[in-house]
Amino acid sequence: MRQPSLQNREGTEMNYSVIKEYDIANGPGCRTTLFVSGCRNHCEGCFQPETWSFSYGQIYGSQTQQYLLDSLEPDYVSGLTLLGGDPFEEENQEVLISLLEQVRERYGRSKNIWAYTGYIYDRDLVPGGSKYTDVTDRMLACLDVLVDGPFILAQKNIMLQFRGSSNQRLLDMPHTLESGTPVIIESV
Repeated sequence: MRQPSLQNREGTEMNYSVIKEYDIANGPGCRTTLFVSGCRNHCEGCFQPETWSFSYGQIYGSQTQQYLLDSLEPDYVSGLTLLGGDPFEEENQEVLISLLEQVRERYGRSKNIWAYTGYIYDRDLVPGGSKYTDVTDRMLACLDVLVDGPFILAQKNIMLQFRGSSNQRLLDMPHTLESGTPVIIESV
């Protein structure tokens, strides 16, 4: 299926690098993965430094969003993963909130949603944090798992499941939001 790209109707623009269907590396099961463009972390050893640029790739728009929603339809697709770039850059949050809420509306919790960020949840994504916006809470409420923390080359560990360096955490977002403190998933 050809991946479309058109500017969002709302005029907010976000680029993306690629959409991967049948991805088995960025969360459990077979997934659809959206690699957004734009990241200010610039981690040494990043596996996709081209996505640091907000203008890299194709423009994400309403047709792209519909393509993603439809790609989740088959029963064998476990869910959606967002990474990049960084989905929690302010500009990207403004666009991605619509996708996340539509996934929840259409599929409920039958499809899980993972997101990767180089920011730290309890420092950067909470009220007063450097990446907190008026839609951050809504985004976090849609997630099942948030993999947080920058990739640190000196802490790289290829034996870790679904993360690249030992400082990164897999957070159970429903339980984290309910308890008010990070709930770390030990194994998936």
